[in-house]
Amino acid sequence: MVAKLDDLPIRDDLKGRKPYGAPQLAVPVALNVNENTHRIPEEVAVDIIGRLAAAVLDINRYPDREFLALRNALANYLGADLKAENIWAANGSNEVLQHIFQAFGGPGRSSLGFGPTYSMYALIAQGTGTIYVDAPRLDRYELSPELIREAILEHKPNIVMLCSPNNPTGTPLSLSCIEAAYEAVTEATGGVVVVDEAYAEFGGNTEVSAINLLEGRERLLISRTMSKAFAFAGARVGYLAADPAVIDALRLVRLPYHLSSFTQAAAEAALDHASTMLATVNDIRFQRDRIMLELKDLGLDPYRSDSNFVLFGGLEDPNGVFEALLAKGVLIRNVGIPGTLRVSAGTEAETSAFLEALRQVLKK
Repeated sequence: MVAKLDDLPIRDDLKGRKPYGAPQLAVPVALNVNENTHRIPEEVAVDIIGRLAAAVLDINRYPDREFLALRNALANYLGADLKAENIWAANGSNEVLQHIFQAFGGPGRSSLGFGPTYSMYALIAQGTGTIYVDAPRLDRYELSPELIREAILEHKPNIVMLCSPNNPTGTPLSLSCIEAAYEAVTEATGGVVVVDEAYAEFGGNTEVSAINLLEGRERLLISRTMSKAFAFAGARVGYLAADPAVIDALRLVRLPYHLSSFTQAAAEAALDHASTMLATVNDIRFQRDRIMLELKDLGLDPYRSDSNFVLFGGLEDPNGVFEALLAKGVLIRNVGIPGTLRVSAGTEAETSAFLEALRQVLKK
């Protein structure tokens, strides 16, 4: 007899919950989960395959538990005088965030985000027994130092989550907002501030990064990923830059040998070809800005975005538009914000297919 989920003795706070999920459908144009839709260059693929082949010869042995070669490569990529001891990595930035919540959250502790924002923050908080508070944003989903400070002093969180640029809205975040958050949480609880820079490489000014604020702020944590700009979503590599003491804290909660030999080898190869891997970023920015301009021409309302996607409003029936686009082979995302849909910036051909399909749908 097959049991139902409700028949199992799961935790009370998990009953009735749904796991994170986005549609995985076989369609000609998939622009729903903010992937880099460009394939990695052949020369990089060849190097990765060679390193995986070398790694398999020693696959009977555990991988480097401290993944020092990868941490050095990530430190070199980020610059800012960072060293391996400033770097952590895991299977996607979601696991990095889970490590943070395991180390600094937990029962009796709380976290604060500014919604709408990345839905995994609340799910990871829940999974670690951490209270999650969703504070509201300003008009058009913007944030200000004053609003951030007020929310932190009111709720006194142990973990503050700032998504920069924000997912699912694409909203950029100023360094002054991050500075205000750090000052306020220092005053309120002495907790940590986590800046999620998953889409940082797509910003208009890539030097506006929390990486530049690390010095002297031992409780500031910057999460990054190779999934987006590096077109490495299937490899599952996320990483973190922080004070070495933070890295020591994350060691306390990680599983042994959590990064496989294959993951380490593939990521090191990709980082050795960073400039080649990131060659598509400018084109993605161009397609994003093109989408915003053409959406305005269609009478819709795109929100400003420093990411590789655009949230747009002005839709009376977003689910109807979503379904009509899907019927034309174009998959985008309904993130649940009333009157809106979200679309990733794809290749020129994918972007053109989306815009043409949308024109046809809106004419009906």
